Amino acid sequence: MSYCLNPSCKKPKNPDNLEVCAACGSPLKMRDRYLGVKSLGRGGFGTTFLAQDMQLPGNPLCVIKQLRPSTNDPQIFQMAKELFEREAETLGKIGNHPQVPRLLDYFEYNKDFYLVQEYVKGHNLQQEVKQNGPLSEAGVRQFLQEILPMLDYIHTQQVIHRDIKPANLIRREQDKKLVLIDFGAVKNKVNPQAAANTSDQTALTSFAIGTPGFAPPEQMALRPVYASDVYALGVTCIYLMTAKSPKDLQYNQKTGEMMWRQEVDISENFAKVLYKMLDVSVRHRYQSARDVLNALDMEPYMDSLAQSMIAPTGGNAEPEPEPEEPPDSQPSSATQRLAMAIRAKRDRNKGHKAGRLGGSLNRMSNRLPNSGRGMQTSGRPVPGKKKVSRLDAKTVLDSYRKGRRDFAQQVLSTLNLQEAQLAGGIFHQSKLRRTNLQGANLEGADFGRASLAEAVLRDANLGRAYLSGADLEGADLRGADLSHANLTRANLKNANLCGANLKGAKVKEEQLSLAKTNWFTVLPQGRKGLW
Repeated sequence: MSYCLNPSCKKPKNPDNLEVCAACGSPLKMRDRYLGVKSLGRGGFGTTFLAQDMQLPGNPLCVIKQLRPSTNDPQIFQMAKELFEREAETLGKIGNHPQVPRLLDYFEYNKDFYLVQEYVKGHNLQQEVKQNGPLSEAGVRQFLQEILPMLDYIHTQQVIHRDIKPANLIRREQDKKLVLIDFGAVKNKVNPQAAANTSDQTALTSFAIGTPGFAPPEQMALRPVYASDVYALGVTCIYLMTAKSPKDLQYNQKTGEMMWRQEVDISENFAKVLYKMLDVSVRHRYQSARDVLNALDMEPYMDSLAQSMIAPTGGNAEPEPEPEEPPDSQPSSATQRLAMAIRAKRDRNKGHKAGRLGGSLNRMSNRLPNSGRGMQTSGRPVPGKKKVSRLDAKTVLDSYRKGRRDFAQQVLSTLNLQEAQLAGGIFHQSKLRRTNLQGANLEGADFGRASLAEAVLRDANLGRAYLSGADLEGADLRGADLSHANLTRANLKNANLCGANLKGAKVKEEQLSLAKTNWFTVLPQGRKGLW
């Protein structure tokens, strides 16, 4: 049985003894060389065939990819040709890698374009998961260790794949190695009218959107980067562990983040790696496959590193021996980087201890009768100085319900005030470090010069809030309403503003450049996107 390679043929199956198709009359041997076996798939760009190369000994199998423009418009035809040549050039450049199919031939035939590639026999990862079920954490780690070096090689060749997903990763039957296929990313038809109203660059790029759910926001906005492949690889990991495609998972409607954590049973350290691979903000994602590999190399040491960074409480604790390292060496391995991190933390701890000792001596000198400070020694409070107290969450909420609004200069750190109704509250100069205010109504509240470092303000209403001079370093403000808020001189270093609404807010460009934003962030001017 032979298969007609004319994609328009209605009855492509033919007996072996024919030279032309009985249905359409097309030669069954394309260019007197390639004999069709069957169709492998059909999409908006054309058809993929399995064929035999009749000019090589043994008639080996190959894959023929056809690109057929959806219009006779000369401009669209030229664009399709350029895309075709680009994929051929890409495959020619990276096809020497053992985990990438080799380009065997490419040509134009009857105004259609064809690529001939090495045939990889095996099952793709989507088929494997459907047959065998989800992978464990160990299985996904092994998957990453195999695929990341190959992806790193592709990136060093200045190639962005743009369509990494389980269906494009085939486990080769011969040696069980994973092979990455489909470097065309040519999956959507070009609308001739839309193309006429855009530049050639935009029209060409619109072919290569990628697969929704696997492609990150910047790629869907036609701005793919190397980190876009990292995101798609992260989504692939989630699929491998859950057997759920992206469309079957929940997403945060305000931030666009995939809500996958509750679906998998994995270690917290590995979860942190995946979180960073899947960060919707491209600036805060791993920038390359090499970065992910480095993180996985360091990840087994993270628990011991955290323990090593805890300053000993006893004064007689003996110092740990320094990890040996050749003089003047560069931190080229995970162990060396770990050693440097431990030493740096230990040095900082020594500095903090010295600072605390100095502060203790100053406080002692303040209490001496002749210290010259004019401080009282009777234990009575200093006149005019407000007493700072520690309130619990129940006291704050009960007091607010009874009409109290002034909570200035209070210690409210680490309290759970989730979804609290505190609109118009005065928290001027209060300490709210790591306080949980997720979903709270804080509209018009005064947080001037307050400490909100690492506070959880996700989905909180901070409309028209006064946050001038506030410390919001590392705060979680995903999906928060900050419209018309006053953020003058606020510290936004590492604050997560993904999906936050900053329309009309008073904030400077240099402040936002330190924060984390994404394509769902509403900027002060009212437009969405990265700062």
